[in-house]
Amino acid sequence: MGTKSRESIYGASVRASAECAAEARRQADKLACEAWNKRMLAFQGPAQPSPTLGDALNAGYTYLEVKCLGCETHQTVALDIIRRRKTTPIHELERYMRCKLCSEQRGYPYKRSHLVALRPNKISASDPPSTWWPGER
Repeated sequence: MGTKSRESIYGASVRASAECAAEARRQADKLACEAWNKRMLAFQGPAQPSPTLGDALNAGYTYLEVKCLGCETHQTVALDIIRRRKTTPIHELERYMRCKLCSEQRGYPYKRSHLVALRPNKISASDPPSTWWPGER
């Protein structure tokens, strides 16, 4: 006489609860990233508090848009290749951003950047850079 294992009795409900918790975490991360994007685009900051790298990646935002204050160019940085802990807040990355064009022109690392927004994809012709709200300032 055998008895049912705990896996067969409780397994489905445990897996369903874990999936619901993962979806709730993903939704919370997405809302936090959207709130940060709106604050950055509407008021141009403050950049802190910001979501963490792990939160942005979990929400589907794989790129960070950065604007150089020297030459006014917009660049995107892939968040999944950044060698920092996933608990690092996004606003701490601002001090490491350097403009390649300005650095080559000046001959030393030029660090005048401003975080613009988190993006799900790179800047392209079909998906242009973000603009400040209302209009470019």
